This record gives sequence, C-alpha cells and structure tokens, in this order.
Amino acid sequence: MSKTAPVVSLDDVSVHFEESTGLFDFRSEPDRVRAVDGVSLDIYSGDVVVLVGESGCGKTTLGRTAIGVQRPTAGSVTYRGQNIWDARENNGDVDIEFEKIRRSLQMVHQDPGSALNPNQKVIATLSAPLEKWHSDLSKEERHERVFELLDTVGVQPVEDYAFRYPHQLSGGEQQRIALIRSLLLNPDLVLGDEAVSALDVSLRVDMMDLMLDLRERFETSFLFISHDLANARYLAEKADGRIGIMYLGELVEIGPADQIIKQPKHPYTKVLKWATPSIHSDDDGRSIDTPVREIDIPDPVDPPAGCRFHTRCPVAREACTKEAPDLLDVAGSGQRTACFRQDSTHEYWNSPELDGTDDRIQQELISDGQYSFRIDLIFINRTASRACIVSRLARVLTHDRCVYHARNGSNND
Repeated sequence: MSKTAPVVSLDDVSVHFEESTGLFDFRSEPDRVRAVDGVSLDIYSGDVVVLVGESGCGKTTLGRTAIGVQRPTAGSVTYRGQNIWDARENNGDVDIEFEKIRRSLQMVHQDPGSALNPNQKVIATLSAPLEKWHSDLSKEERHERVFELLDTVGVQPVEDYAFRYPHQLSGGEQQRIALIRSLLLNPDLVLGDEAVSALDVSLRVDMMDLMLDLRERFETSFLFISHDLANARYLAEKADGRIGIMYLGELVEIGPADQIIKQPKHPYTKVLKWATPSIHSDDDGRSIDTPVREIDIPDPVDPPAGCRFHTRCPVAREACTKEAPDLLDVAGSGQRTACFRQDSTHEYWNSPELDGTDDRIQQELISDGQYSFRIDLIFINRTASRACIVSRLARVLTHDRCVYHARNGSNND
C-alpha cells in the first residue's frame, strides 16, 4: 500500500441535513441533523478501510461524501489533490475534470436488486458504461469484455446469464453483476455500502473473498461500510487494511485490524467487543450486566456536549462533558483514538466520575479478540419477545461461525 499521496482525502468534513417540517410546523428554522462532524480520513492506493458503527452513526453518509455523491457542509474532499466539488462546479483551477473523477470513484449498493435496471438485460447494463466512456470499442469488443468479467466472477454460463433480466438472477448473482459494473472502468476507489448484508450468510464469505480478489486484479482501493464487526474483521485482516469506528457522526477510533480487534483503546469499541457472545464456550467469563449507562442513542440533532459517548460510556467523568477529545495517535500501535484515557496527564483523571460509571468495567471490557462479534447485540430491542431474541442470536452465531472458520481455514462442521 502506497503512502506517497492519498487517492481520496477528507479533511475536517461535516455533513448536516435539515429535517423536513410538517404542514403545521411554524418553527423559524428547521432542525439540522449532524450526520457527520469533523471527520478526516485518507485513503491510499490499494487501501482497504472498513467503517463500522450503529445505524444512524453517519458511516454511509461519510462514504457517499468520499466518492463525491454527497456534498459536505464543511471541510473538503479531494481526489488526487483536486477538490471534487470545485471540479464538479468548475470553480478555480481544475487540474482533473469531474468526469474523470466520477469514473474513478464507484459504488456497490446494499440492495443490488434496486440498483439494477429491471428493464435491461445484464449485457445492456454492463455494456452501457463502456459505450459511453470507451466509444472506440466496437459492440463485439464490449460484449467480449463483459463475457470475460462474468466468467471472472463465476456467473456461468456467460452466454446464458448475459441475456437475463435482474429478476431472473439470485441475490448473489445480482450482487456479482453490480460488482462488475463498479469495476468496468478500472476505478481507483470503490465504495461497498453494506455490500454483503443482503446475502445469505453462506454466501457472504465467498462474496467478500471475491471483492478482495478483484481489488488485487484491478489494483483498486475499497471503502467498506458495515454494521457487522465479523465482516469488518474478515475484510480488513485479509487485506491488511484498517477498521474505523464511528459513533454519532464522529470517527472515534481507527487503526490496523489486528490492533482494533485485540487492543481497542476507545471505550465504545470495547463495549462493542463486550457485546460479543463467545461461539466456542458456554461461559465467556463476563460477570457484569450491559456496561453502557444508556441504551438509547442521543439525538443527532442535539448531540451531547463534550465527548458524544459520555452519556453512555461506562468510564466517563465530568471532564468528558466539557471537552471533546481529538483523534490522536496512540504511540507504537498505528491506531488513532479520541479518548482522554489515553493521556495520563489530562484533567480527566482528577475529575469526578459520572453517576452510573464504574471503572472496574474497564477490565471486564478487555478480551482476547479471538471471536467474531456483532454490533447490534447490545442494542437489542427491549420490547421483543424472548423467542425473537433467541432466534436472532442463533442467526448471528451461525453467521459468525462461517466467518470464523473461513478466517482460520478450518471446516465449518
């Protein structure tokens, strides 16, 4: 992975949305949802970055901003040094035309069925970008290129599948078509927004392997969005990539997969690990109840002052309510984390603990990181029936076993 210059760079990016108002809402100004706040991130050539977080944390908005689909409210997004929105609006000196940028930044959607034109056959869907951007290719050459890619991703026999409509394909086949379409123009960065979450658990590992194989073949970078830490770990570890943890619009921790999984520094990341049920032991050794102080996520319209996690953090102190921690390097780890606990000289250590916190939880949150885990277990619906909860846990554990055995090369028996 080259570190000379980033392919895409986000500098102090914020994205805010105005909430829609009703007919009888007479407020002078609508509320603003702070979807992303002050995030900086560099993505390099050949890089794999996986953004993980709860629903509504801003990870998808950040991903769409990175590829120039969503305009930032503040901050800048550049492609190889060229401001994307300056190029799009032809403002100032433009070194790279926006059409070149759009070809170089592609996306694989979560639901391939809705991303593919139901009225077009596969061959037409995949030939259209080649016809637009490579007009020098004949129809036969375009079709040959499509057949070659279909064969590469295992959609066979190609002469049959190329002339099918999307509804005649399975979910896995649709996703492979969507993946091919994103790579047709040899992009520099592909955004995979929950690209495997719509697939059966038995297909997810195969699809992740395929995406990583194509990444090497096309020499491209991937920015994955996921709510599932098992998938995030598999992708990032296999590609020697990074995992970024987002919470309420902010990037609270990022670093090499091995460090984030085995030695997380931010309390939120540790809570997510704590939420992991062991798939190889009846007793995971956890003696405490759910360590978050509040289950509900704060309102992104009016996020908490200071550290945004302090309302739920098990080790928060008064200093956390007054000042927001910066995302700083953790010495010797390659990680960056936004937490005062990483600074032994900060006033945090001398400030009073907040009600409901317990510093002993810090030890309970440390585990060996050998197992897969899933974010939303800790935020399980408290109104659901016991049968519903047990069923959900069973599905999660089945998925995590598949990922665990794939990662470790053992039989999934």
